[in-house]
Amino acid sequence: MLYENLALNERGHLTIAGYDASKLVAQFGTPLFLVDEAVIRRQCRTYLTAMQESFRQGSFPLYASKALSCKAIYRLMAEEGIGVDVSSAGELYTARAAGFPMERIYFHGNNKTDADIRFGIECGVGCFICDSEDELLVVDRQAQDLGTCQKIILRLTPGIDPHTHEKINTGRIDSKFGAAIETGQAEKLVQLALRLSHVELLGFHCHIGSQIFDHKPFCDAAILMVDFIAEMSSHYGYKTKVLDLGGGMAVRYAEGDPVIDYGKNIRHIGILIREACAKAGVEEPIVLMEPGRSIVAAAGITLYTVGSIKKIPGFKNYVSVDGGMTDNPRYTLYGSAYTVLAADNMNANLDFCCTVAGRCCESGDLIQENVLLPEMHRGDLLAVLTTGAYNYSMASNYNRVPRPPLVFLGENGPWTAVRRETLDDMIKLDL
Repeated sequence: MLYENLALNERGHLTIAGYDASKLVAQFGTPLFLVDEAVIRRQCRTYLTAMQESFRQGSFPLYASKALSCKAIYRLMAEEGIGVDVSSAGELYTARAAGFPMERIYFHGNNKTDADIRFGIECGVGCFICDSEDELLVVDRQAQDLGTCQKIILRLTPGIDPHTHEKINTGRIDSKFGAAIETGQAEKLVQLALRLSHVELLGFHCHIGSQIFDHKPFCDAAILMVDFIAEMSSHYGYKTKVLDLGGGMAVRYAEGDPVIDYGKNIRHIGILIREACAKAGVEEPIVLMEPGRSIVAAAGITLYTVGSIKKIPGFKNYVSVDGGMTDNPRYTLYGSAYTVLAADNMNANLDFCCTVAGRCCESGDLIQENVLLPEMHRGDLLAVLTTGAYNYSMASNYNRVPRPPLVFLGENGPWTAVRRETLDDMIKLDL
């Protein structure tokens, strides 16, 4: 099995955290988002422990909640003692509604509106990750108007290409995110931040991309950031308190993907930062990291019911399910790999090659192509693994399809974190 929380029971059914997939479907229906709470907690603790051991005292992870945002997730992160980052007023509102401590929230986004910024300051968020001169000036003005001084970190672009998918590569000079170090824009942003009276510059942030298996690009980015820290110390006498290295460590979507030792990767980065700071003659900053996918992706599984089976002799076969791009747009967007299993027939021979398609009126509404499954029939169950990140959070109501529920699998049994949308929900905003 791809992950250790998955198994096969005596009935030939897939189990997730010990729960029979077929029984979960009988209780909650399909499509169904499942989240193994224990996996999330284990990943949180892996990051927190490794960062406390590898970096300066006070370092900690921020869960990148764009990967999966709901009140239950923020409560879980609060219990695990880590921070979160949010990238919209909606994520911030959800975290506040869940009772998450506002001082442990870091507010991201390359185009925060004036209203977003004011809302964040009024909520008392711990820090803004500022992306541009425009934003920096608005934060300073709004903070002045509200009679406070807002802590900020500047997002910089180090010019690193981690060779991931183009659409999730954010570290290059021409990225829409951050101020480029190489062009001198980053230094100009530092100059401005140090002149403003209602912001406190804590340090610098970078995020080079996502789904990166090798730790070397993170090390390369860390070296560039430490060099920049040293330059700012030399040019302006500025002492950097915080270095935020962003997120981006990969997860396994298929058996051929490498197994990642997250703790080992963090220790490598810690050694390198310590050496780089000593060489540059600067004090080690507190280090933040922003894992999102690597916290929640492996915890998630989506269950579907098979509908129509279409065989085109000499060409291809289609197995259509009762979900699709409305609950998982990632294959359509990125061609993302997924592992697909016959959840209620795990012992059968895998001799039927097919494309798993969704129910939407789009030719591109596919979940995976060239999948080997048993011979499929209407009513069979399919499981798509590693759907904890960017599936529920990117789900839509295209074709007016209601979004599935989000069910957590915990020690005391399965429980609904987000209920299934109804047809009536589809028209509640219509006038």
